[in-house]
Amino acid sequence: MEKMAILKCDHCLLTFHERGAIYDDLDGQQRVFCCHGCRGIYRLIHTAGLDEFYGRRTGWKPGPPEDMEITAEAFLGSVHTVGGEAEIDVNLVGIRCASCIWLIERFLTLCNGIVHVSVNYAIHRARIRWLPEKISLDTILKRMASLGYTPRPCLASALEEQLKGEKKDLLIRLGTASFFSMQLMLFTTALYAGFFQGIDPLYKRMFELIAWALATPVMFYCGYPFLRNTLRATKNRTFTMDTLIFIGSFSAYAYSVIAIFLGGEVYFDTAAMIITLILLGRFIESGAKARATGAISSLISLLPKEARLIKGFQDNENSSVTVPVSTLRKGDIIEAIPGDKIPVDCVVIGGTSEMNESMLTGEAMPVHKSERSEVLAGTMNLNGRLVLEITRIGDDTVLSQIIKAVGDAQARKAPIQNIADRIVRRFVPVIFFIAGVTFLFWFVREGTMKPALMNAISVLVIACPCALGLATPLAILISSTILSSRGILMKGGDVIETVARTDFISFDKTGTLTIGKPSLMNILNYGIDKRELHLLAASLERDSEHPLGKALCKGFHDSELFCIDSFRAWPGQGVEGSLDGTCLLAGSISFLRAHQVIIDGTQAEEHAALSSAGNTVIGFAIEKDLKGWLVVSDDMRGDAHETVASLERLGLTVHLLTGDNRGAAEMIARRAGISLIDAEVLPVQKARRITEIKEAGYTVIMTGDGINDAPALVEANAGVAIGSATDIAMESADVVLMRNDLRLLPELIMLSRKTLSVIKQNLFWAFSYNLLAIPLAVSGKIHPIISAAFMAVSSLIVVGNSLRLYNVRRPERHL
Repeated sequence: MEKMAILKCDHCLLTFHERGAIYDDLDGQQRVFCCHGCRGIYRLIHTAGLDEFYGRRTGWKPGPPEDMEITAEAFLGSVHTVGGEAEIDVNLVGIRCASCIWLIERFLTLCNGIVHVSVNYAIHRARIRWLPEKISLDTILKRMASLGYTPRPCLASALEEQLKGEKKDLLIRLGTASFFSMQLMLFTTALYAGFFQGIDPLYKRMFELIAWALATPVMFYCGYPFLRNTLRATKNRTFTMDTLIFIGSFSAYAYSVIAIFLGGEVYFDTAAMIITLILLGRFIESGAKARATGAISSLISLLPKEARLIKGFQDNENSSVTVPVSTLRKGDIIEAIPGDKIPVDCVVIGGTSEMNESMLTGEAMPVHKSERSEVLAGTMNLNGRLVLEITRIGDDTVLSQIIKAVGDAQARKAPIQNIADRIVRRFVPVIFFIAGVTFLFWFVREGTMKPALMNAISVLVIACPCALGLATPLAILISSTILSSRGILMKGGDVIETVARTDFISFDKTGTLTIGKPSLMNILNYGIDKRELHLLAASLERDSEHPLGKALCKGFHDSELFCIDSFRAWPGQGVEGSLDGTCLLAGSISFLRAHQVIIDGTQAEEHAALSSAGNTVIGFAIEKDLKGWLVVSDDMRGDAHETVASLERLGLTVHLLTGDNRGAAEMIARRAGISLIDAEVLPVQKARRITEIKEAGYTVIMTGDGINDAPALVEANAGVAIGSATDIAMESADVVLMRNDLRLLPELIMLSRKTLSVIKQNLFWAFSYNLLAIPLAVSGKIHPIISAAFMAVSSLIVVGNSLRLYNVRRPERHL
C-alpha cells in the first residue's frame, strides 16, 4: 500500500494527511489547505492584496481558525457614539503573533466607513471607530471573523480580572526574587566574611559566579517591568520612577560583572535586594489599590448576565424565556421572581414586592414596590413576582451612571495634587543630576570606584516620587469608594477637597428640607366654583415638573383634565397656558402681579394670612382676573432638624434659600433650627445670592432638588442634589445623595475633611522623607540596600495612612 504524504496548510501551517487536502489555483500557483475555512481566508487575504502577511508572521501557532457563531446583538450594549462616529472595544480570539495585528488593522482599514482600528497585542483587544451610515456593526464583525479572528464582547469583569492579573504577576515575580535573593545572601555572606578573614581565590571566584547566576534572573525576569518601562521612557525621552530603580540596580549588577573579571568586590546582593524590596512594596500597594477599586468591581458584579423576557405580554401570555441581557431593548417586558437581580432600569406594570437597594443607596431596609414604581438595575427582588417594562438600558441605567461617576471621581485630581504633580515632573531629572554629582564628588575624593558607585546608587534608589505621587490619588480613591458604598455619589476627586473646606451651606426648601410631596389643603374661590377652579388649575399644572404642580393634579385622571395649549413654565414663579384661546395663569402673587392680574386689598390680606401660617399659596387667574387661592402645605422632613444641628456642630453656617413665600419659609426654618433665611427668591437670584456669599469669603455648598435650583447648584463651590432630584438638578450637582436622607450631608463633610487631612499628612511625610533621606544618601551614610528598604517603606507609610480612612466612623444619629 502506497504511503500517504504529509502536507502543510498554506494558511494555518497545520500538517495533515494528503487524503484530506483541498487544492486551489491562485495566479497560476497551486495552493493546498487543510479545510475550506483556511482556503476562504487565504483567498480573502490574497484578493485584498495583503499577501505580505504570510511573510511577516513569526511565532505562528499552527491550526485552523476557531469556529464560533457571531451575533451583532451581543455587542450592541458596548457601542458608544461620539460626534456621529460609533466606537466599540472587542476581544479577539485567534491572535497568534504580532503579524496578526498588522493584518487585522490593515484589512479593516480597507473597508469604506471604518475610521480607525487599533489592536492591543498584549490583551488581544481591538478598538474600532466607524461611520454607522456607511458600514454596519454586523459587517465589521463578520469581516473580522472572515479572517479567522472571532470577536467577543468585552465583559465588565475584565477590570477585576486585570487587577487580579497584575497582583498575580507581582506575586510571582516577588516570590522568584525572594527565593533567589535568599540563596544569594548565603554566598554573599561568605564573600563578606572572606573579605575580612581571607578566602581562597578559587572559592572566591566560584562564589562570585554563583552569585552572578542567582542575581541574573532577579535582574532580568523579576526586574523586567522596570527594564521595560525604562526603555519606553527612554524612547519617549522622559524619566520615571522605574528608571531610577532600574539604573540603580543595573549599575550595581554591571559593576559586579566587570569586577569578576577585572578584580574587585561584587555587589550582586545590592542589585537583587533593591528589586526584591521594591517588588514587595508594590505588591502590598497593589493589594490596597485592588481593595479601593473594588467599589467599581462590586458594582459591575451586580448586573446579571441573563433576564426573563415575556414575549407575548400584549397577547396576555405570561410565560417567559431566558435571554442574554445584551439583547434587551427599551420597552421590552421582563419578569423578576424572588431572588432575581434586576438587569436594567424598569418601571413596575404588575405585581408588588420589596427590593433590596442597599448596593446602590446604602439603605439596608427593603423598599416596597408596586405599580408605576421605579426599579433600578443591580437591585434584588425579595419576595414577590414583578412584571417590569424596561425604561433604560446599557450606559443609560442609574447603575452605569454610578459606575461612570465613581470612575470619574477617582480619575479627577484634587487641586492640592497639583503641587505634587509639579514636583514629580522635575523630580527624576533632578535626582539623576544629584546622583551624578555625588558620583563625581566621591570618586574625586576617594580615588576609587566603590564608594562613588555605592553612594550614587543610594541616591537613585532612596529618592521616592512614588510617595508624592500616591499621597493624593490613593486617598481620593479610597474616600470615593467609601462614599459610594454609603449612597453618596461624588462626581470628582476635586469635589472632596472643596467640600472639606466648606463653611457655609444653603438649602432649598421644597423637596429638600420638606418631604417634597405637598398636598392641597384648602381653596379660596372668587366668582367660580371650587371644583371648576381646581380642575382648571390641575389641567394647567399637568405638564409641570414642580412638586406643587403635581399636588394640584392629585385626584384627577388624565382623561378628566383639559388639554392646555402654549404651556410655559417660569421656574420658581409659576406657569401659564391657554384653553380655547383664554389665557390661564397659576403661581406666586408676585408672578400674577407681573402679568397684570388684578388683586384687591381683601384678596391680598387673605393671601398674607394664609402665607404667615406657613402655607404655600398658589394664585389662579383667567386672563387678568384672579379666581382664587389654592393653599398647599408640605411637611418638614423628619431628619431636617438633626441634620442642621449636626452641620452647625461641624462649624457650618446653615442658610435657607427658597423661592417660596416668607411665611412658609420662616415656619420651616424655625422648625429646622435655621436662623438665616432668604425667601421669595427667583432661580437667577438664587445663583446671584450664592455669588454674594462666596464674595463674602465663604466656601459654599448648595443643596437642592429641582430645576429652579440648577443655577445655584452650578454657581456654588459644590452642589449637592438629593435622591429625588430632577435630572437637571442631578446633572448640575457635584454630589448626588442616592437616597432621600439629609443625614448623609454631615457624613460627606466629615469624610471629606478627614480625607483632606490624610492627604496633607501624606504630602508632609513624602516631602520630609525626601528632604532628609537624599542628603543622607549623598553623604554616604546609607547603604543601597537600606536605601531600597527606606524607599519601599516610605510608599507603604502613605498607603497605610490612606487606608485609615476605612476606620472613619459615621456621625451618631438620634432616632
